[in-house]
Parts: sequence; structure tokens; C-alpha cells
Amino acid sequence: MSELVTGEAVALELLPAKLPSRALAVLLDVGTAMIAYVAVTVVLVLTTSSLDTAAQTALGIAAFLLVPVGGPIAVETLSHGRSLGKLAFGLRVVRDDGGPIRFRHALVRGAIGVVEILMTFGTIASIASLVSARGRRLGDVFAGTLVVRERIPVARTGLVVPPPPQLAERFAGLDLSAVPDGLWLAVRQYLMRMHQLEPGVSRDMAQRLAGDLAACTGALPPADLAPAVFLAAVVHERQSRETRRAFGAGGPVPEGGPAATGTGGQPGPGAGPRPTDQPPATAPRASAGPSAGPAQQERPATGFAPPA
Repeated sequence: MSELVTGEAVALELLPAKLPSRALAVLLDVGTAMIAYVAVTVVLVLTTSSLDTAAQTALGIAAFLLVPVGGPIAVETLSHGRSLGKLAFGLRVVRDDGGPIRFRHALVRGAIGVVEILMTFGTIASIASLVSARGRRLGDVFAGTLVVRERIPVARTGLVVPPPPQLAERFAGLDLSAVPDGLWLAVRQYLMRMHQLEPGVSRDMAQRLAGDLAACTGALPPADLAPAVFLAAVVHERQSRETRRAFGAGGPVPEGGPAATGTGGQPGPGAGPRPTDQPPATAPRASAGPSAGPAQQERPATGFAPPA
């Protein structure tokens, strides 16, 4: 994954195209251009047989410059980096800042491509792509462009299943109001990609995130749980609270914690036994208005959607 920073200081994660896919795309583009060039040459030979040799040579050079060279440049300019071969293999040419290319970028890539692709049969382009960290050929280096993959195959991420009810009940009383949104996003991204990381890196990252989450909630991770399981359980608890807040029709929040009540004031799946001295659900209760305490107020929904 290649991280690019735009002029607005926005980090973009782009996946550079590999050499095999780029080579196949170039072969398809060059083959299509050569077929069109041969067809145009045959038409010129048949229609300009009455002209002298100098005129026929000039027309042949013009046809070469317009079809195999100018054709790909025009296609990349009009399609914003998607030629026929790149479209077939899910690739695209973008600028270094991630934006769409323009005519000057396509012109530089096409002009240098005549030397490193057509005249040397792709030898220079292959060597330059192998040497470059992001797989760029000389045309990309001088034009300030990068070939990236648009169609990324969906990999098996091994999403963490929801914790059992007895595990979710253990975190029903956690105060999650002090956890910043950035930490929730980091935990979510880790849970989505934990099975794609090296085992040692995954364990270290889970321990760091669990420590940060424990520092914000004021509760240490249980010793009998792995850090990744602790993260998944707390994320599932937050998702449950957000779901009840969104679809609970403004139900009251019990004193024992948000996870003890389900939709419409009914006991949730992780709720424990109701204390005998607790008033029934139908008894009038003070609404959680502006005067409610900090433990009864929930943070607004942030659109965070952890894995199910």
C-alpha cells in the first residue's frame, strides 16, 4: 500500500499496480494500436498509390505518429488514465497526488513510452518498474504519474464474531464517553485487518490498542481475555449502545448502564437479573434530559460501524 499526501494534507492509500498486470495491459494496448496502424497503412497504400515516394513516406510517418503514438495519448487524456488494457485489468493512471491525469501527463508518458516500450520492446520499462519502489517506469517518473489498481480483490479478513452474552455483560457498565473517535477508528481498522498482519505485529498492535482503550475507559483488560477479544467485545458493546440509541424510540437509560435495557425498555441480551429493589419498567422515571448525570448521557452517534 502506498500512502500519498495531497495538497490539502489528506493522506491517500493507493495500491500500485504490479509489473505482470501492467505488462499485460501494455500488450493489449500496443496490440490494439498496431492493428489499427496496419489497417490505416493498408488504406493509405491503396489510396495513395498515385503519389510520389516522398508523399507516401510523409503520410506513413504521420500515420505512425497519429495511431500508435497519438492514439494512446488521446485515449488516456479523454478517459482520465484508463486505456483499453488498463480498463480490462482494473488499472488506472493517476497523478502523484492521486488526482486524474491531464494531456501533459499523457503526452510525456506517451513520448517516453516510444523509446522505453516500442523501440526496446519494453526492456527499459520493465527494468525501471522493477527498480522503482512503486513500480513506475521512466514515463511515470518524468510525468509525475503512478499506475494504481482500481479493482482490489476482496480478501478474507476473518472478521471477529460477536462475543457471547456472558462476555458482553462484563463490559455493560463501561464508560465509553471518553474514548475519542480516532481510537474507535483505529480499533475498527485493526479488527478488519488483524488476520492480514504478521502474528507478532498483530499481537503488539492489539496490546497497544487495548492499553489505550483501557486508559480511556478506566478499566483494565481482563487477564483471561486476549487483547483482540477485549477490543472486539468493547466495540460490540458500543455498537449495541448506538443501535439502542438509534432505534430505542427514546427509551430511558437505566442506572445500571446502557446495556441493561433493550428496545422499548425491555431487558437486553446482555442484561443480568433485575434487582428486587428496582422499580418496574412501567413505573414513571425521570427522563434523561439536560439535567441527567454524566453516566446517563451518551455521546452522539458517529456513524461508526464495527464488524458484525
